Amino acid sequence: MKYYFLLIMVFLFVENTSAQFNKFFEEKSLRINYYHCGNADSEKFFFGELIEEPYWAGSKESLIDTKGYGSQLVEVRTIDTQELIYSRGFSTLFGEWQTTPEAKNTECCYPESLIMPFPQQKVVVSIISRNKKGIAEKKFEYTVDPKSYFIKKEREKLPVFDVVHSGDPAKKVDIVLLPEGYTENQQKLFKDDCRKFAEELLSCAPYSTNKDKFNIRGVWAASLDAGTDIPGKNIWKKTRLNSSYYTFDSERYLMIKDYQGVRDVAGNAPYDYIYILANTDKYGGGAVYNFYGISAAHHTEESGKIYLHEFGHLFAGLADEYVGGVEYSEFYPADVEPWEPNLTTLVNFDKKWKSMLPVGTKIPTPETQGNIGKLGVYEGGGYMSKGIYRPSINCLMNNLHTTDVFCPVCSKSIQEMIDLNCK
Repeated sequence: MKYYFLLIMVFLFVENTSAQFNKFFEEKSLRINYYHCGNADSEKFFFGELIEEPYWAGSKESLIDTKGYGSQLVEVRTIDTQELIYSRGFSTLFGEWQTTPEAKNTECCYPESLIMPFPQQKVVVSIISRNKKGIAEKKFEYTVDPKSYFIKKEREKLPVFDVVHSGDPAKKVDIVLLPEGYTENQQKLFKDDCRKFAEELLSCAPYSTNKDKFNIRGVWAASLDAGTDIPGKNIWKKTRLNSSYYTFDSERYLMIKDYQGVRDVAGNAPYDYIYILANTDKYGGGAVYNFYGISAAHHTEESGKIYLHEFGHLFAGLADEYVGGVEYSEFYPADVEPWEPNLTTLVNFDKKWKSMLPVGTKIPTPETQGNIGKLGVYEGGGYMSKGIYRPSINCLMNNLHTTDVFCPVCSKSIQEMIDLNCK
């Protein structure tokens, strides 16, 4: 009797969570384009347009964000009762730009967008931003009428192909791969690179033990020129997504400013996460949590490790654990606990990996030969040598040259995100 009672309770729970989605949403997406503007000390959001897209790949049960990751949070509430019916944390490239020297002297706008399940009735969409002190503040609000004839439905239809297919998008992690700098006659090369990405990602734990929880698709969109911009060498290419090295004057930081253009291509397939393969062998890449990732597809020695590192940022909100290499200033204030799961300033270490530490672990933990491979609290990470700590001496989120595995803290975070997406 207990067994049957448990089955009934599970069925009712699934029924209720699915009914919640069906009560408020349709099985397609609403995209909101906006502009993220400001300088080092201020930010504003300006509405752009609404676009209907044909797929919703997200979970129908995990509608409310419970992780607390990201510098921004989108909230969707009903008009009449202000009930929260959808939320998702994310970060942006603009947020990183705010910490650069340039942001202290000028103002700038970045084209951005967000995706939500398409509402059945009017809703209020808000963007809440976390400032440098970790304090959240509502920065943007817009009322969406799903019956408005101003919601754009036209879109460019591009070819889509399966790389890995495991099942229903609502129950899987759906990755869409986009081509950057592949010319019309390089479609086969892009497809081969997509297969390589899938093989590299799914061969590393904990992804390797969750292969059946991933769908990976490619969208084909040709560029006029092969390659990508390399401003430091005066190389400029006409490419579909207009990617560039030397982002924020960091040579290996390969990124794209026009996120709306990225969404235009990605919207041809069901997806949760966007990863871009750049047709170049120059070492580099980048990724932002719940935004997009990109890296060189043909760096001969370490393209697979780069995929794993950058996808760790995009998917699980993992921070860089290395020191230096960027132009950021005060990226992690010493008096604020980072939201990323694999860094701590010890301001609120209880909510990080403290419970995972072996009894008697010294905090901070000395970086000695005997502690290699041991979980601890090692000083240096998040680009800074002092005042911030990481879980292990080495990890794929630190030095790609000396390891090919994630530390236990990063592995746990990845597994939790897989489980959350597959509910």
